[in-house]
Amino acid sequence: MNRPTPYDYLNYRSFLEQWFTYKKSVNPRFSYRLFARLAEQKSSSLLHHVIKGERNLTPSTLEGVIKALKLRAGEAQFFRLLVELEQAGDEVSRNVAWEKISTTRRFREARPIELASVEYLSNWSLPAIRELASRADFCADPAWVAQALRPQISASAAKSALDTLVQLGLLIQEGETLVPAEASIATPPEVQGLAYRNYHRVMLERASGAIEAFAPEQRHLLAVTVGVPVDLMPTLKSEATAFMQRLMHLCDASEADPDQVMQLNLQIFPLSDTREDV
Repeated sequence: MNRPTPYDYLNYRSFLEQWFTYKKSVNPRFSYRLFARLAEQKSSSLLHHVIKGERNLTPSTLEGVIKALKLRAGEAQFFRLLVELEQAGDEVSRNVAWEKISTTRRFREARPIELASVEYLSNWSLPAIRELASRADFCADPAWVAQALRPQISASAAKSALDTLVQLGLLIQEGETLVPAEASIATPPEVQGLAYRNYHRVMLERASGAIEAFAPEQRHLLAVTVGVPVDLMPTLKSEATAFMQRLMHLCDASEADPDQVMQLNLQIFPLSDTREDV
């Protein structure tokens, strides 16, 4: 068994578990107690509880753990980012940690597809370009793509997006152009929730901008404010999902070539607390 490196992980607890297994394979006498001594921590069961998710690492215990792990400088900094990613108190902090992780050269080299999958859900232009490629007049030239999107993006951003879509297998070469391919997105489970929340946030921002950017005949916005019994929520979610699937079926079943890429949003969210929260 080779010595684990943090660069191969997105979950720092999984890394710690594999590291401890590695140490036991090298030295069967290695124990949680010995680790605590190396980390200069009083609790002999610290590592066990952290691995099991029963304790988080604090700033002081973090540095002690890094000392016991004997990580190189780059590995130590990456390990700190993994801890920050999982233990961040808000989504902004998690996105900041992810941005730092995703720009680390060693990590990008080890997990390029997973990085691209998160980018796909966090960047509105990628799913838009994927759908744009189904138009009969689609041109895989970054300048053309940049001009076709609303709002427009730079040609360099369009080229980066096209490269990512090809890397993910979502666009494939056919003749002199790119066409959509049947492929799915496999997002790392450690950041799957963050990626999907980013997707919904950025699409809601696009919806807000559409109010002023497009004439009424080019968009259709519906909203209603209504009181709802809590136990009705599962039914509302099911009906909303069925409605969205029906709209997707209408689009997919149409024999006409697509003329424009549209974003279909449907949200249900609270505007008050519940009676139990009062």
